[in-house]
Amino acid sequence: MKLLAFDTSTDALSIAVSRSLDGATRLWQSSGPGGAQASSSLIGGVMDLLRQADVGLAELDAICFGSGPGSFTGLRTACSVAQGLAYGADVPVLPVPSLLALAQAARADAAPHAHEGQITALLDARMDEVYAATYRFDGTVWATLQAPCLVAPEDLAHWALAPPAQGWHAWAGNVFGVYAERLHLPEALPCVDALPTAAAMLQLAPALLAAGQAVPASQALPLYVRDKVAKTTLERAAEKAQKEQLLAHNASPGAHA
Repeated sequence: MKLLAFDTSTDALSIAVSRSLDGATRLWQSSGPGGAQASSSLIGGVMDLLRQADVGLAELDAICFGSGPGSFTGLRTACSVAQGLAYGADVPVLPVPSLLALAQAARADAAPHAHEGQITALLDARMDEVYAATYRFDGTVWATLQAPCLVAPEDLAHWALAPPAQGWHAWAGNVFGVYAERLHLPEALPCVDALPTAAAMLQLAPALLAAGQAVPASQALPLYVRDKVAKTTLERAAEKAQKEQLLAHNASPGAHA
């Protein structure tokens, strides 16, 4: 299997290519600034890794991208690049939830031999909020116990599910330093610093592909979770027009009759 993956949902850009050679899976990966800065280096990084792996775009079994939640600009960049590359090469696109990739990265780093477990994945959403989701690993596949959502740091301990009696369990993400005094997390569970990585996405990809999660390029979409950060120009213009109409109405004779 030949796969390409990239994630730009955070401040760290992560790219990886994997292919099977002589019965073993080889991995090529690179990293750099993510979020809004990824747009200038993502395509060049992708093409460089494909050259190193000696894999053509049309040879790929899928193009995986970190679908979010995360940086709005980063998510749009990843989705549009995945779509553009997939259209030209006629290969499917695999959206991988960024919090699931974070959970996999944390497990692979902190508990690679754990056969089962539960991870609450956390990403700083800025604006005094945290993106959170809980996943359960049964030794083969991940299951979503709590879908990605926005939670205030102070509410995480009440929102999170209690860990089951068996298996490896942890909090994982990039929020522990940012919101240290506001989290109030149980001390019994470890806190693992982690980010979603392209390597973790490639580890998840075979099971996700087998589950039919790949889509045509035209159907690939980011997972924003937070609906809006700022109003669009059209929305601001519409609001201004409404205010002007209201002011005009209030100033007209008989408006207060």
